[in-house]
Amino acid sequence: MSSISSISSIASSLTSSLPSTISCPLPSPTAPTTDPLNLNLDPTHEAYRASVRNSITSTLTPLNLTLLLALLTLTYYRLLRPKPTTPLSLPRDQPIVFQTFTPRTLLKFNGQQNPPLNPDGKVYLAVKGKVHDVTGGRNFYGPGGPYENFAGRDATRGLACQSFDEEMLTKDLDGPLDDCGDLGATELENLQGWVERFDEKYLVVGKLVAYDSSKQYGH
Repeated sequence: MSSISSISSIASSLTSSLPSTISCPLPSPTAPTTDPLNLNLDPTHEAYRASVRNSITSTLTPLNLTLLLALLTLTYYRLLRPKPTTPLSLPRDQPIVFQTFTPRTLLKFNGQQNPPLNPDGKVYLAVKGKVHDVTGGRNFYGPGGPYENFAGRDATRGLACQSFDEEMLTKDLDGPLDDCGDLGATELENLQGWVERFDEKYLVVGKLVAYDSSKQYGH
């Protein structure tokens, strides 16, 4: 009994010594928290990251984005856009004078330089009555080329027959022109293909006529 009374008196004295209320300090709701996720990060790093985020946010304003877009567009048009090509300026040759040729006067334009008859070594040939300047195709029609027999000559029959032999050429330079009246359908089709090719690629500088002793041709 006496033991129980002693324990009760001790408990009563301990209870009377405790304060009536216990106050636990809570964080202020307005106090800043540098580590809200409790990751134990260095507050200095967090402050730096916050500063970077604030700088980016303050830079990427609508006005700045508009100015950046305008600058990029200007850079593209100044540097990256393909520049228009300057048209090639062809050399200005002497004006072409449309002339009348006979087989004999045409002969001098065979690609050989022959002052004063052909000082520039031009290459002409005739196809179906039209004289073409084929100097630009000298490698084919000039001296040493596969079609050199046609240089300065009427090439109508040879082109129609796909033959480069000299027998395709007019023998009598002062006689009538070859009208190729004996050509077949295949030869005429070949000839038409050549006519279209020459008309498209080479300049017509005159016409070929038979020699007439009553006229002066001046070549």
